[in-house]
Parts: sequence; structure tokens; C-alpha cells
Amino acid sequence: MRQLLIQVPRGCGKQVLETAKAFDGANLALFEATGSDGAIDLAIAHISNSKVEGLLGELESLPQLRVTLIPQGVMALQPPPEEAPQQVTSVELRSPIEIFLAGLQSVGSWKGFLGYAAAAGVVVWIGLYTNTNYLLVAAMLIAPFAGPAMNLAIATARGDITLLKRSIIRYFSALGVTILVTLALSLILRQEIPTTQMVQTSELSSVAVLLPLAAGAAGALNLVQSQRSSLVSGAAVGMLVAASLAPPAGLVGMAVAIGRWDMAISGFFVLLLQLVGINLTATLLFRVFGLSTQGSRYRRGKQWVFAATLAVTVVALVVLLTWQLSNPPNFQRSTRAQRATAEIQQVVEASGTTQLVEANIRFTRSEVQGQNTLLGVVYVQRQPGVTASREEIRNTLTRQIQTRLLEQDFNVTPLIDVNVLEAPTKT
Repeated sequence: MRQLLIQVPRGCGKQVLETAKAFDGANLALFEATGSDGAIDLAIAHISNSKVEGLLGELESLPQLRVTLIPQGVMALQPPPEEAPQQVTSVELRSPIEIFLAGLQSVGSWKGFLGYAAAAGVVVWIGLYTNTNYLLVAAMLIAPFAGPAMNLAIATARGDITLLKRSIIRYFSALGVTILVTLALSLILRQEIPTTQMVQTSELSSVAVLLPLAAGAAGALNLVQSQRSSLVSGAAVGMLVAASLAPPAGLVGMAVAIGRWDMAISGFFVLLLQLVGINLTATLLFRVFGLSTQGSRYRRGKQWVFAATLAVTVVALVVLLTWQLSNPPNFQRSTRAQRATAEIQQVVEASGTTQLVEANIRFTRSEVQGQNTLLGVVYVQRQPGVTASREEIRNTLTRQIQTRLLEQDFNVTPLIDVNVLEAPTKT
């Protein structure tokens, strides 16, 4: 429930109260007061979140209407006293007008916005350069990418081309600052080779699209829920969005600095995938929860802008997924490495001579021209009764594993090192 302070010219207050009653307003009050324009009526109304926009729409016809909407939830207790528990447990979603206006408020403050983007760039660079995971988490917490991404979804749902342009500009401005900071730091400190964390960040899974889809849904749910009904903090949701943006942005800058364009393209692909994925699910959820192109105190939304932007988002997502799936293993390295591990396990089990102890399979970002290097270190244990020598087992398994991976059309050059281990003998 929201509290509204409504100012109207003297004599119009009763009409405000009657209208508020029609929208099930609680704890209504009317005062005679003096405003900047002279004598006024000041009405206090407590209205259900879902009915705020409808009430404002009904009051639009009143002259010189001024409304103060308090964005925090209130508990409007009414007699009889024993019904207080039931009255305060009715927690509703935020009104569409409140969601939209909150998005507009976050568009300002360029200095602070870009400052956080620069700070996130410094922290993510340190995390990638020193292979420190907790610094990447810290960068996700301070990166200001969630705001523009969610505002873009609000603008799409509302069909607001002005907010749409501002959100896109802020989104790419923040990313640009982060990329430039990481690029500059790599050049200043003369970084020459990619770090382990950079390689891991550049390796994508074939299901990478699920992260932005989930982030967009979580962000939208967090914005539409009232503060007391949200089970997840806004900071946590913002971190979820930034988790898919801060490391790839840092990767792009550092990869450009050392001339690794393959890694830079991988990072840029992720940034585009996150943008369209977040925008798709968040926009659809905003529409489900009541955001539309026209509403109370909002007239600049266009239905064609909503339809066109949503269509562009879907087409862009399809193009990106097609690009990802049609270029193995460039954007599917993580998935391919897991599949290769499964194939190796099958080969070892079928050999009848050994049992698999462990298989460490990963892609490398080596600069060998014309090949996608898949590096594997496989540890096996000789089965009881097998008399073949270690060297014979090693050579046979290496040949069988490489043949299997080539037959499965992984589009890789498998470099496999098989280590045959012996269990200690009892004395």
C-alpha cells in the first residue's frame, strides 16, 4: 500500500476523497492548507499498489493537480483492532507508474555512474590479471550495468523511445569506460600473455544464453515487487546482472591490449548476448505485470516502438545463437570440454585394461595456426591381471582417445597425455 499526498485547489478536496473511496482508499484525510498558489485542499490517501495508477488517471481532470507519491510501503491499520494481522499481510506488487518513474530517476548522475564503471574496470582487471576470483565478485557488486539494462527493458515495455535511447547510451558508455580502463592498465603494465582467468572467462558454454534470460527475469521480479515482499535484495539481483557483464567487459579490454582478437570477440559476443537476453525476459515480465505503452501521467509510449524493439531483440538473440552454434568450438569450448571428458571415460572403460582415475580436459588459447587445441591429462589405473606394460597401455589409450575425439567431429586437435598409475602392492 502506498501513501499519496494530493494537492488540489480549494473546494476540490471532497472530489478527491470520493474518488479515493471508489478505489478502496484507506485512512483518508482532508485538510485546508495554503500552497504556493494560494488556498488549497490537501488530501492524504493510502491506496493499494495495483490501484495507484488508476486513481491518478481518474484525478487527471482536476485543475492544478499535484501528487506526492511516497515509494515506501505503509501499513494502514483500520478498525477493528483484531484484524490488524490480516491488514498488514496483504503485500502487493508495485504499480506500473512507480516502476517507470523509478527507472527515470536512475537515468541521471553521470559522474557517479561512470565513476563506478571505472572502479569496476580497475577491480575486474586486478581479478583477471592475478587470477583472483573474489575480486571478480567485488567488481560485479560495484559495476553499474544492471540499471541501464533494466531501464532498457522498461523502455521497451513502455514503448518509450526517449528512455530507450538514453538506456542504450548509458549501457554502452559504462561498458566502454570499463573496457578502456582495463585496456589502459594492460598497456601501462605491459601485459603480454593472457592469464588463466582470462582464458576461463573466454570459454563459453552452449547454454550461456540461460544466464541473461534468468538475470532479466530476476531483475524484473525485483523491480515489480514491494520492498517487504521481495525475498532477494536489489544488490543481489544487480550482482546477478553484472556477473554476466563485468568479467567479459574486462576481458575485451585486456585481450585488445595484448592483441588476442579471438578472446576479444568472445567477450564482445557475451556482452551482446547479455543485453538482448536480459531485455527479452525482463520486457515480457514487465508487460505481464502491467507496464503498457499508455498510462496515468504517461503519454509518450508508442505501441509500434514496443513491437519493433521486441522484434529486434528476438531477431538479435536468434542471430547470436545461430552464430554461436554454427561456429564450434569457438563459442562452445566449455561444453565441448565436458563432452570430450565423457568420451574419454567411455574409451577407458571399453579398453578393459584400466580404470579412469581423473581426466583434466580443457581448451588452450595457444597461437598455433589452424588448430583448436584441446589439452588433456588423463590418469588411469591398471586393472588387476593386466600384464601389458605401462608404455603399451599408454600408447594404446592415447591413440584410441584421439581417434574417438576426431571421429566425433569435435573440430579440435586433441593433445592427450595418458598417465598409467599403479596401486601399491602389499608386502
